[in-house]
Amino acid sequence: MPYFDAASSQPLHPVARQALTAALDEGWADPARLHREGRRARILLDAAREAAAEAVGCRPDELVFTPSGTQALHTGIAGATAARHRVGRGLVVSAVEHSAVLHAAAAHERDGGTVSEVPVERSGAVAPRRYAASLANGTALACLQSANHEVGTVQPVAEVAGTCREAAVPLLVDAAQSLGWGPVDGPWSLLAASAHKWGGPGGVGMLVVRKGVRFDPPGPADAREAGRSPGFENIPAIVAAAASLRAVQEEAAAEAPRLRRLVDRIRTRVPELVPDVEVVGDPVRRLPHLVTFSCLYVDGEALLHALDRAGFSVSSGSSCTSSTLTPSHVLRAMGVLSEGNVRVSLPPGTTEEEVDGFLRALPEAVTAVRDAAGVPAASRVGASAAVEEAGAAEDGGKEAAVTVDALGRLCPVPVIELAKVIGDVPVGGVVTVLADDDAARLDIPAWCGMRGHEYLGVDADGTTYRVRRSAEQGGRGMS
Repeated sequence: MPYFDAASSQPLHPVARQALTAALDEGWADPARLHREGRRARILLDAAREAAAEAVGCRPDELVFTPSGTQALHTGIAGATAARHRVGRGLVVSAVEHSAVLHAAAAHERDGGTVSEVPVERSGAVAPRRYAASLANGTALACLQSANHEVGTVQPVAEVAGTCREAAVPLLVDAAQSLGWGPVDGPWSLLAASAHKWGGPGGVGMLVVRKGVRFDPPGPADAREAGRSPGFENIPAIVAAAASLRAVQEEAAAEAPRLRRLVDRIRTRVPELVPDVEVVGDPVRRLPHLVTFSCLYVDGEALLHALDRAGFSVSSGSSCTSSTLTPSHVLRAMGVLSEGNVRVSLPPGTTEEEVDGFLRALPEAVTAVRDAAGVPAASRVGASAAVEEAGAAEDGGKEAAVTVDALGRLCPVPVIELAKVIGDVPVGGVVTVLADDDAARLDIPAWCGMRGHEYLGVDADGTTYRVRRSAEQGGRGMS
């Protein structure tokens, strides 16, 4: 069964497994003790730190191991902002940061700090100039991921880091998704990562704080890991994490181009095979193994289950997943379709045959989900027919407006109902959609863009949407 959810967690790399097994026999003792067992454990820990630092591109004494990447992010944000409280309490983040960063930002705000959120372009990338404009006086810390976890867009970290340096603001980089493909360029100040993202064991994160960066570790002082990550080190897991990071970076030169070609095939073929699909994220500046697309008129949870039954494990940022009833904050910030969202992230070793099998299974799965939702058969209304309908409307043959009541109904129902009735108004007529599902704020405008209709906006109540029917109807499938 192909596992296509490597962006969430990768299978344990063979090098990690070997290192973990070997370190279990030698790394169980307390590395702070002076007896021989302690010294052996200390040697393993120091060697792992040196290997990890070389892979990151930092000094060994700048890197500490944490219980997770989330903990590394929380510690990094809390420690950097606390150390610079005399400069100010401002924190700058992009709108598409990992939820761990946004949760830390919310905690910072509750503690009296301020948070500036930098919007992104439709590709998911920040504009360096816009980011620079957010670095006001009193900014204690800026945060920017190296690559997005959901859509794979690579951020202009080097440019932003240079701007931050000029403004004397430290930049924390979340490198969890990209570090396995290579070091992060630019004069960044802090960096966080998580081993399970590159094939290391879970429960190991890394936090790097460059020399000269002011840092005040949160919580009670601890003698371990430079006082920045309290608790007994899991040395076998740390050794496996460092060994696998070096291994995957060495393999990246050959694996990255191969996976990029497979992802390019998915990006090209999915819109050809499935009507009404939007592929999201930057098509060029992206991670080599990840592609995300959204399907109109599709319940995301139902689609994931259908693909799972077909033998493919994928994930979703859709609003229609069991873990959340609101759209992914990343898709919302990008302003793209959230319905039927699928994230495909290929682990190393994925074959062309596995990708072709996915491309064969996807159309059938989407069709089955649409049929189960009662989506009508696909149809297109040509310009001549639209003109005839407009004329009929002038003669009183059609009503000028239609209202769809989808209150209390979740994605993708509001858009499905809108698609069903758009043909009941003449060109220039208006459909009013009543919907209180949060996903409608993304999906109705996105549907209009895909189908060529004019989105007139949402009323102040946040539940009344208006769409004007256009003579031009792009895309394939339903009008």
